[in-house]
Amino acid sequence: MKNKIKKILVPLDGSKNSLRGLDVAIMIARPHESMITGFHVPPSFPYGVRVTKKIREEFHKKADLIVKEGKKKSKQNGIPYKSKIQRGNNIGNEIVRYAHANKYDIIVIGSRGPDPDLDMFLGSVANFVILRARIPVVIVK
Repeated sequence: MKNKIKKILVPLDGSKNSLRGLDVAIMIARPHESMITGFHVPPSFPYGVRVTKKIREEFHKKADLIVKEGKKKSKQNGIPYKSKIQRGNNIGNEIVRYAHANKYDIIVIGSRGPDPDLDMFLGSVANFVILRARIPVVIVK
């Protein structure tokens, strides 16, 4: 008997790669009748940096737009979807911690985020997730 994939975690950052990751997650979800969680970790500010209320509001709006886009795509494909916006200093660590704590079956992640200059080769977040996750990880180019 095949293992059934019930819960898929898809980190979303607004990049084309993360949306391609969502497309692959939808393909995986369909035959398994899985639920997808669009997971977003907004960038944090270095310790001591003060940020205005307006800037914080812009980050919140962008985070909402990113996960709502995932919801729209999933709904169009008939896939159950929920979203989670998680604050944290280390994006990769937050992805892995959330996946383990909530017993996800698989993580589907884009190979690079929105700033390829920061993600040499594979991508620092995707690389971290591959090395630390104790569940299967699908990397989407």
